[in-house]
Amino acid sequence: MKIKLCEEDKKKLLKLASEKNVYLEGNIIKVIDSEDDEEFSKYLVDAKEKDTETRKKRLEMTRQIQDQNKELAEKAKENDKLMNELKSALADAQGAKEAALNDLDLIQKKSQFELIGQIVKISLWVIMGVGITTTLLYGLALYLNGSGPETTLIGNTWSNLLGILLTNSFSIIGTIMGVKYASESMEKDKK
Repeated sequence: MKIKLCEEDKKKLLKLASEKNVYLEGNIIKVIDSEDDEEFSKYLVDAKEKDTETRKKRLEMTRQIQDQNKELAEKAKENDKLMNELKSALADAQGAKEAALNDLDLIQKKSQFELIGQIVKISLWVIMGVGITTTLLYGLALYLNGSGPETTLIGNTWSNLLGILLTNSFSIIGTIMGVKYASESMEKDKK
């Protein structure tokens, strides 16, 4: 079945083609009868050629877009894979950092504890040494002088000195325990 157009429609289509370069498109061109009008027959041939060209361009464009979409999909998969790997590496690094910080904290606490122990030992040895030396000197003075007036003065001095040593030993131990408690308190506040 062929469609026949009136002369007025043919003139309008020819005018539209010449002025605005707009032609009929699609399968409608195949069913229009040119009725042996050479100018309109040429129009239909041109319209068919332009339609074929346009379809080829559209098809090519569609293929390019499909190819680009495939590439983009592949890139998106690669990006997702890389993001997952980065997240995993970040989590591993975070775990390693926390382990290193815990180890460092443990080493610092151990070093501090050992240092405090050394200070306490040395302090107690000094205090005991001074106390024993003073006691030996007082005992020697008592042995050599008997119970004379000089020994009373030495006895008072000996008593005061032992009191001072005892007070200092408690002071040292109290100071060390206070520093230890304060450092533990500060660590708890940080967490």
